[in-house]
Amino acid sequence: MNVLFSVILLVQSAFAPLSNVPQWIGSRPPTTSYTGKVVIVDIFTFDCINCKHVVPELRSLRANYSTKDLLIVGIHTPETPFEHVRANVVQALATQGISWPVAIDNDEKLWNAYGVQYWPTQLIFDRHGRLRKTVIGEGQDAEVTSTVAALVAGR
Repeated sequence: MNVLFSVILLVQSAFAPLSNVPQWIGSRPPTTSYTGKVVIVDIFTFDCINCKHVVPELRSLRANYSTKDLLIVGIHTPETPFEHVRANVVQALATQGISWPVAIDNDEKLWNAYGVQYWPTQLIFDRHGRLRKTVIGEGQDAEVTSTVAALVAGR
C-alpha cells in the first residue's frame, strides 16, 4: 500500500462520522476537503456562554490561515429543546459570525462518535487525519493557536 493511499484512508476514517450527517448549515465539506489540511472540529451548542467565548479565536484562525492549510468544521450538539430548532441555530450562527460549515447533531451521534463529554470541545487533527489535541472548555486560545501553528508548519 502506498503512503498517499494510507494517508487518505486515515483521513477518511477520522472524518467518517461527518460524511453521513444529513443536516448541515453551510455546505457539507466534501470528503476530499479534509485531506492535507489541519482540521479543527468544534463541538458546541449555540447558547453556551463558554462556547461563545471560543468563537473569536476560531474566526481569527480562519482569517489568518489559507483554506489550503486549515479547515474548521462545527458540530452543533444541542443541550436544550430551544437549541434543537434549526432556525434558532441559523440565527445564532449569523449573530456569532460563524461562517464555516456546521453539522447539526440533534441526535448526538457525532457527540458519541467522537467521545465528547463537554461543551465546548475542539478536536485538532493534523494533515494526515491524526487527532493531535483535544481542547475542552474556554480560555485556551493560546493552546489552540500554538497547536494549529505547529501543525500547519509540519511539526
